[in-house]
Amino acid sequence: MNEAQVREVLDALEAAGCPHWISGGWGIDALVGRQTREHRDLDLAVDAAREAEALLALEALGYRVETDWRPVRVEVAGPGGGYVDLHPVAFTGDGEGRQAGLDGGWFDYPRADLTIGTIGGRAVPCISKRLQQVFHQGYEPREVDRADLRQLGDCP
Repeated sequence: MNEAQVREVLDALEAAGCPHWISGGWGIDALVGRQTREHRDLDLAVDAAREAEALLALEALGYRVETDWRPVRVEVAGPGGGYVDLHPVAFTGDGEGRQAGLDGGWFDYPRADLTIGTIGGRAVPCISKRLQQVFHQGYEPREVDRADLRQLGDCP
């Protein structure tokens, strides 16, 4: 998933009025302010209330559902080989979010952890350094995960 594909996806979601926040590897790059490695996919937390519109916007770009584990996540594959991994987050009236987990649990998205980063000089919505660190717990990290976490030392 290259930077041009990321921009195209973000543009489509914004045009469709779908709130989203970048997480995963591109989210770390957004916090650091530069691309630090190659990425297979773009992880996005999306407002669950607008998930259908997000999927339609991506479908218009040629993305097709490849993995459907809703309500936890749905991954779509793009015509250029990139993937977008959507994580539907249900938000309350006060802006707090919650995403379903595979084990019946959930992941919290506190309003304070929804922030702004930069990709290619463009301000983009993303999750915070703290939330990135939380989401990298509870599993045996791969080398790419450890490398991503080391990058967080370069951001506020």
